Amino acid sequence: MMEKIRKRDGRVVEFQFAKIASALEKAFLAVGRKESDAPAKLAEMVTREAEKRFSDSIPGVEDIQDMVEKALIDANYADVAKAYILYRQKRSEIREAKRYIGVADDLKLSVNAVQVLKKRYLRRDERGMVVETPGEMFERVANHISQAETKYGRDDRPYRASFLEMMRNLEFLPNSPTLMNAGLQLGQLSACFVLPVEDSLSGIFDSLKNMALIHQSGGGTGFSFSRLRPKDDVVAATGGVASGPVSFMRIFDVATDVIKQGGRRRGANMGVLRVDHPDILEFIEAKEKPGFLENFNVSVAATDEFMRFARQGKEINLVNPRSGLAMGRLNARETMNLIANSAWRGGDPGMIFIDRINAAHPLPGQIEATNPCGEQPLLPFESCNLGSINLSRLVEKEELNWTRLGELVALAVRFLDDVIDMNRFPLKEIKKTTLQSRKIGLGVMGFAEMLIEMNVSYSSPEAIRLAEEIMSYISAQGRGESARLGEERGSFPLFEESGLHGWEAMRNSTITTIAPTGTISIIAGTSSGIEPLFAVAYVRHVLEGARLLEVSPLFERMAAEHGIYTPDLKAELARRGSVQDMADVPQDLKDLFVTALDIPPEQHVRVQAAFQKYTDNAVSKTVNLPADATVSDVLRVYNLAYELGCKGVTVFRYGSRSQVLYLGNEETVPGCRYCG
Repeated sequence: MMEKIRKRDGRVVEFQFAKIASALEKAFLAVGRKESDAPAKLAEMVTREAEKRFSDSIPGVEDIQDMVEKALIDANYADVAKAYILYRQKRSEIREAKRYIGVADDLKLSVNAVQVLKKRYLRRDERGMVVETPGEMFERVANHISQAETKYGRDDRPYRASFLEMMRNLEFLPNSPTLMNAGLQLGQLSACFVLPVEDSLSGIFDSLKNMALIHQSGGGTGFSFSRLRPKDDVVAATGGVASGPVSFMRIFDVATDVIKQGGRRRGANMGVLRVDHPDILEFIEAKEKPGFLENFNVSVAATDEFMRFARQGKEINLVNPRSGLAMGRLNARETMNLIANSAWRGGDPGMIFIDRINAAHPLPGQIEATNPCGEQPLLPFESCNLGSINLSRLVEKEELNWTRLGELVALAVRFLDDVIDMNRFPLKEIKKTTLQSRKIGLGVMGFAEMLIEMNVSYSSPEAIRLAEEIMSYISAQGRGESARLGEERGSFPLFEESGLHGWEAMRNSTITTIAPTGTISIIAGTSSGIEPLFAVAYVRHVLEGARLLEVSPLFERMAAEHGIYTPDLKAELARRGSVQDMADVPQDLKDLFVTALDIPPEQHVRVQAAFQKYTDNAVSKTVNLPADATVSDVLRVYNLAYELGCKGVTVFRYGSRSQVLYLGNEETVPGCRYCG
């Protein structure tokens, strides 16, 4: 009986009959053949032949694959043999690409994942050479984070193994700084920070220095500039006048630009200004200036009163934060229109519903700002550690594996709490504040791919139902695990002062957050966060100017199962990005493979609201609008998001400014200045 096989890297591993049968099944599907017995029978023939030929030796992977080709040809499956040969060639090209990149990939990740890992995550020696494989990176992280267990009298080995398994299987990944820095000298593991900006020159530049230290460590920062006195207000110390919040934001922006040049990760900021600040009109249109505030997302902190007055056409007071006195009035509806116009033109500003955020916040103190993508409201000097469960890995025969999801939630909550204990915080104030609240943010990625695997359209009511069901389950399981950790390790220090009534113990003041999962979803090989597919095929801009054409592997597989995946279809996909107007694609695939621009804006908002209903913190979600959307469309999105209970909302009209993902490429989309 065949027991061992030699991998291409020389390792001898267990021979797996199922892998041969699976490869044959994919080859049959690639040419539209659905012969249920043939793949298994051929795999058995190959196995028996290999046992004869290699009775006294161990075959290599290439030996077995050569035998599979011969078996297909001998059985008169010439078309399937051709598909199998082409698959081998494609895999060979991928291996060559990874060799060119210079990373030994021990986990069979995508080329994009390997490229990102090399650039930002894998450990390097003193010469700058990569000295770590993806699998070794996960081992480094698991080894470091699990050491926290020993602080509570636990044997760390079982947790180390469990943490490693869920990361290697790409079922869960923590935020980028944890992958980058765990077990290394820097040791800063958090993604999200909010820093106060006080109304004094020393306070402003203290925040600037602290921002630099955080960006250097791989974290992102959020600021409220609402405490700064308005433009042309008096400065008693000098007898001069103030230059206002927007001018000081420019200093933070330039500093971020300089710092990112020496780091592994681009610095990112969120700038927030209250809607009743006297400089709000300048702030709303600030990013419309070319090259201005390029390292900032900006959001207007909209109060409940503002949203109510905008509907009624009433005026709001503008309040000087220095004196607390009114400095004029603005029509709320006209201001909302101005916000919508600016967002229509370039995507900024977003809106955060600040009163709703504070009403839901369980701790004393006022939240004024969020992290750069808006999903993590934080008090001044707070940080948060995020992690995401990959839902696309949990679908089996069109059903979600709820048992495994529950196991992953419990493991992930423990993992993220351990991260807090193993973190090397960049500032003593951040360490003190974070340890008081012990906030964590567990979320999901791969929601769109999960829906496709479950034969559910993102545009359907069933998608909304599943979003609520899944996040409700994650929230309940997560809080249960945090309560158990609270009994085992002690509740977070502010527990008695919190609004978490009904629990005898709780380790973490918040449990859940939906993050955008930009690069970690690339590593995991899935769709980002709770976003729909951007396109079925698209050009991705990665790192320093590199451009890659991507086709959804799920579409490739399902189109092959339908017998329609041809080179001509792939070329057409590259040109269009969407399958909705393609005559050769059947309606069931069109329903499944709806893209961000195919989906009505209202559905985007309803998905966000469904997740927000059971999320402690907030939800990162972009409401994608087509290029021909109107300002009225933007206003409808704002009002619906507020009505449905979202804590904020961001819109992006396709092509309104430079972006990471584009449809098509230079050759297939004439005049596409972003592609190539």
